[in-house]
Amino acid sequence: MATEDPIMATVAGRYASALFDLATEARQVADVEAQLAKFQAMLDGSKDLQRLVASPAFSAEEQTRAMTALLAKAGIGGLAGNFLRLIARNRRLFAAADMMKSFRTLAARARGEVDAEVISAFPLDTKQLEALNDTLRASVGGKQIKMNTRVDPSLLGGLVVKMGSRMVDSSLRTKLASLKTRLKEVR
Repeated sequence: MATEDPIMATVAGRYASALFDLATEARQVADVEAQLAKFQAMLDGSKDLQRLVASPAFSAEEQTRAMTALLAKAGIGGLAGNFLRLIARNRRLFAAADMMKSFRTLAARARGEVDAEVISAFPLDTKQLEALNDTLRASVGGKQIKMNTRVDPSLLGGLVVKMGSRMVDSSLRTKLASLKTRLKEVR
């Protein structure tokens, strides 16, 4: 199955696309997206859940049982809950984060939005975020930008911006590493 869409080139993308099609058909895209975000937050906050999801030591049955109990306790049901139980049963739970990211990308695309991940050394203020949003919007033909920001002090300064397959790294850390490499070449 050849395709031009890079999302469909991966197993995670195909699962996400199938879920997106079902959610669209049922007019539940926003609900599924919210429930997947809830699960992603749980995943990000729990080392034990990360181990359950990533470890091949757990059988499909053990992962499915654990996910069923966890999803019931968290109130995640419907299409999102069924989807998460299905990927546990199919031994694809390790790719859940990529599947959820692909689903968010498909949902944003359907809304005419572009996701942008912005990593900065320090928190950006409102004025800086607005200026960055305007610049990014101009670079994608006026589409809405949905910025996900996070702080990484190891950058030292500057920004790293990822939009789709494009990345702009203007961080001080990268510039210093580049300078270091050039100085080694001069010797």
